[in-house]
Amino acid sequence: MELETKLKVGIVQQKNVEDKATNIAKSLEGIKSCVAQGAELVVLQELHTGIYFCQAEDTCMFDLAEPIPGPSSDIFANAAKEHGIVLVTSLFEKRAPGIYHNTAVIFEKDGSIVGKYRKMHIPDDPAYYEKFYFTPGDLGFKPAHTSVGKLGVLVCWDQWYPEGARLMALAGAEMLIYPTAIGWESTDEQAEKDRQFGAWQISQRGHAVANGLPVIAVNRTGYEKDWTSVTGGIQFWGQSFVAGPQGELLFQAPIEEETFTVIEIDKQRTEDVRRIWPFFRDRRIDAYGDLVRRYID
Repeated sequence: MELETKLKVGIVQQKNVEDKATNIAKSLEGIKSCVAQGAELVVLQELHTGIYFCQAEDTCMFDLAEPIPGPSSDIFANAAKEHGIVLVTSLFEKRAPGIYHNTAVIFEKDGSIVGKYRKMHIPDDPAYYEKFYFTPGDLGFKPAHTSVGKLGVLVCWDQWYPEGARLMALAGAEMLIYPTAIGWESTDEQAEKDRQFGAWQISQRGHAVANGLPVIAVNRTGYEKDWTSVTGGIQFWGQSFVAGPQGELLFQAPIEEETFTVIEIDKQRTEDVRRIWPFFRDRRIDAYGDLVRRYID
């Protein structure tokens, strides 16, 4: 008897507002829509219960964080159980006073937490002041073992780093999943916007190629103002996408539209592609020791 290799993946690309309950309701609506289209796995965007509060440094924003388990994780646990799906969420975790994480939580079909990933790479750029809010992750690069496969879940800024993708793949991940919040600052010119989006997508498609895995990147969309008025805010560029193990685009969402849709991937293609492109076989693991150095002087 052959195992089923096709998997229907739902993505929820949404616009967020200041009201948390409204954002949660939108995420639940997206989950329900994806389930109606046959999704077995649904992926939500980064920090989907609130605004992208990292545009400025404000200690009041720490009040948005919750423990895990906590009220928001309970809501999404119930959604996973109600719909009988595996669900990937992204929450602002309060671990202890002064220790907060940007945390992906993976729920099994029965609503149980089957995996957590704390964002490892933390940016600090204009309008993305995440080092102020997030303690770097300490759970490593470990796939979540679920009923739909081993999910290599990382978060946003992690998607620029081939090391994280590789370590997830080496640990047996069957797909790479990136909940994301990335967009254009208001002063960016169109040519710069094009360069930024192109670099973002091609980097992740490169992870798909180098590791022979599907990649699922779910980004937020819509405009979110900078409440301090220091900048003109961020226009999140949407364009969530799914790539196959040769980097081929299977789906790409629009820039400004909320998108709740389902894409079918074939996990068997990882085996097929790795047979013709055996990158793992040909890795020179005896010669890579310097990768753990910051820089080779």
